Amino acid sequence: MDTPRSPHTKVFVQRDFSDGISVKFQTRYPPELEGRIDRTIYETTINKINEMFAEAESLGSRTCCESCFACLTAYISLMCMDTLYEKTLKNVRRYIEEQNQNIYMSRGVMLIDPAERGLRILEINISSI
Repeated sequence: MDTPRSPHTKVFVQRDFSDGISVKFQTRYPPELEGRIDRTIYETTINKINEMFAEAESLGSRTCCESCFACLTAYISLMCMDTLYEKTLKNVRRYIEEQNQNIYMSRGVMLIDPAERGLRILEINISSI
């Protein structure tokens, strides 16, 4: 008896810990995408996501001011405003949605926001239909 096949294949892009524990995904091209997504388009997407997280995790005057203000207000201010990191998560979500609409979904591929997986992996769903 044959086992039923799933109409979807899932590919998981692991985090890259070569530069520490910052959020960064591996840029290695998954062989499952061969013939569906051009290698340069895929790498551009992953590099853009990595750049967005690198900017959010950089230490600058804005993050220092946010932290000081949060501390001075007993962290109540965080209930009223989004931090730079929260804004970055929203921007990453928007970017992935845009990439899915403009490039990936028309080719039977869909990127899943890494925030939905606890920033541990970037999931890619590939439709076999």
